This record gives sequence, C-alpha cells and structure tokens, in this order.
Amino acid sequence: MNSPRLRLLFANGILEVILVVLCIVLAFTASGFLTAENLLNVLRNVSMQGVIAFGMTMVIIAGEIDLSVGSAVAFSGCLTAFLTQGFSGEWFSVPIGIAIGISILIALIAGFTLGVFTGFMRTRYQVPSFITTLALMTGLSGAAELITNGFPLTPFPGWYNFIGGGYLAGIPFPAILFLLTFLVLQLLMNYTSFGRSVYAVGGNTEAARLSGINVNRVKMMVLGITGFLAALSGVMVSSEIMSGTATAAKGWELDVIAAVIIGGTSLMGGVGRIWGTMLGVIFLGVLMNGMTLLNVSEYWQHVVRGVIILVAVLLNLLQKQRGQR
Repeated sequence: MNSPRLRLLFANGILEVILVVLCIVLAFTASGFLTAENLLNVLRNVSMQGVIAFGMTMVIIAGEIDLSVGSAVAFSGCLTAFLTQGFSGEWFSVPIGIAIGISILIALIAGFTLGVFTGFMRTRYQVPSFITTLALMTGLSGAAELITNGFPLTPFPGWYNFIGGGYLAGIPFPAILFLLTFLVLQLLMNYTSFGRSVYAVGGNTEAARLSGINVNRVKMMVLGITGFLAALSGVMVSSEIMSGTATAAKGWELDVIAAVIIGGTSLMGGVGRIWGTMLGVIFLGVLMNGMTLLNVSEYWQHVVRGVIILVAVLLNLLQKQRGQR
C-alpha cells in the first residue's frame, strides 16, 4: 500500500467496511436484527446522542473538548419543563403550546450561551476547556436537581411526545432531526470558510492566527454550537420521557466522545469527519442493539465498548504515524 491515494482510501474506508461486516454477522446471528422496525429503532436510539456528537466533532477538530454535554442535556430538559410549568399557569397563564415554544427557545439559547462561555474562558483567560466543562458538568447537574427538587417535572401535554417519540412518514422524528443536523454540519465543515477555519485552528493555532483567522471566535462558535445541540437533545429527551428529569443522560459525554473517536477524529485536533462521526454513532448503536438481541450481559456490553474505544484510538494513532512517514 505504497500509493498515498490507496492509504487515504484505506484510512477513510475501514470503518465503513467494519460496519457492513458487523451488520452481515448480526443478520445471521441476531433474530430480528434486519427488520425495518428494529433498524428504525436503532436510528431513533442513536439520534439524541448523535446530534451532540456532530457538534463534539467540531470541538475536537478545533483542539478542544466538552465534558458537560451530558449534564447540559439533563439541565435543558429540566429547564424546558420548569419554564413550561411556570409560563402555563404558575407565573402567568398562556396557551400550553406558546409556553412550550418559549421554554424550548430559552433552553436552546441557554445551551448556546453556556458553550460560548466555555469558549470565552478558554480564549480570554486561557482556562482549558477540559476544566471549564468539567465544572459545568457538575454545576449543571446540580442546577437540574435544584429546579426539579429531585423529582421529575411533568407539565407537558400528550402531543409534546412527538418531538422525541413521534413518527413522520414512518420515520422516527428524532432520526429526522439527527439527519438534518448531519446534513447542515457536513455542509458547514466541508464547503464553508468557517469549516476550513476550524480545521486550521485545530491543526496549528498559531499559523491560523497569522493567516488572519479569528481563532477566538472560531473556538467560541464551535463550543456554542455544541452547547446548542446538547440543549436540542435535552428537549428531545424530555419529549421522549415526557418529563424534565435531572438524572437523564448521565455518562453521555463519554458515549459521544467515543463515537467521535471511532469515527476517526483525532484528539490532537485538526483531523476529523462529520461523516466519520455519523458512522461511529451508527456503529455503536448497531453493536449495542446486536448484543442486546443476542442477550449479552449489560456488563459485558460496557467491556466491549471500552475495548472498541481503545482499539479506535490505537488505529487513529497508527494511521497518523503512517501518514507522517
């Protein structure tokens, strides 16, 4: 494999091949895997983490990290429920549809603002995003407990379930949001100057700055977009379970980062694909679904996931070393 083109094809196509092989194996070993109902269920299950993973891809490509996304999901769902409850009677009475609409908008703005805050702390005071988002992970979890008083808030009418649990033309609505998010960020990262700036900042920050790129703005924007997508996922989760629950999405930050790494994004920054993350998300979803159908113990599922993450990181490093030769 001496040709650079062949090496690039191998590096970019290995996950696609593994995913296809996995699906073929499960089709013969896991009863019911290839049914339309099960495949749509897989797509719905990965959607809420998947929308965050696309944002996290941008963050990691830019050389940063966000550990707060799981807590942001729970906080956004709880904030939506809390505000809906207040707007629809506790503070003043408005139609429930308007109350939910206002609540969702505030939650999305809050998510974006928290992401920008992380970027501001990183660029203005040089506080590593790892530290800021670690603090937010704890703080947002506590804030969710405070506004719910430790109990699920259930102010939603039945139709609200459509966002996280409904179907449109036979396709789960969360899956549609997932695919739309993929399309938008795929175009943003591959066909805009902003996307090229994200790669440049992650690849060499100083060179990007000297070439005229506003590094601070790029970092704040990618973190803000990820915060927005975490809030969107929080709305979807609260819709699916029909409540704002402070314990929702615990540990999601690790699953999201795992999907991004499996998709080929380098933790060193500057390298990654939105398409690769799409494959990483679906790969994990298919794997977990297959093991569930095969009645594999949940404990073994965690072990397998850990091994896969380690292997993905090692492959990532080996491909990088091969490319430097």
